[in-house]
Amino acid sequence: MFLATVAASGEKIGIGEAAITALLGYVVVFVGLALLMVVVIIMGKIMVASKAKKAAAAPAPAAAPAPAPVPEGKPAPGSAGQLKLYDTPDRDAAMIMAIVANKMGKPLNELRFKSIKEVK
Repeated sequence: MFLATVAASGEKIGIGEAAITALLGYVVVFVGLALLMVVVIIMGKIMVASKAKKAAAAPAPAAAPAPAPVPEGKPAPGSAGQLKLYDTPDRDAAMIMAIVANKMGKPLNELRFKSIKEVK
């Protein structure tokens, strides 16, 4: 049975000494990982605090003007009714509807959009 290991210097070491060397290597690696984890957590807290500070310093955006009232009556041919936009410009809503229609392979007048809301 082979009970000795050859060290890097070329001399033979026993199983106990090899086990201690391996254990110390594992300890060094895990301590390094723990320190790295602490650094990442601290950096995360700094970034969250910085973002909160910027949000508090930024003035509240002015209220968007109310959309012009749409006259009641019969909708245009091919339309599917009214569309409610929440924090989305008309141009972006039109692009979103065109992209969805293209991806689904259906004409735009066959789809019905009830509302479009920007997710923040």
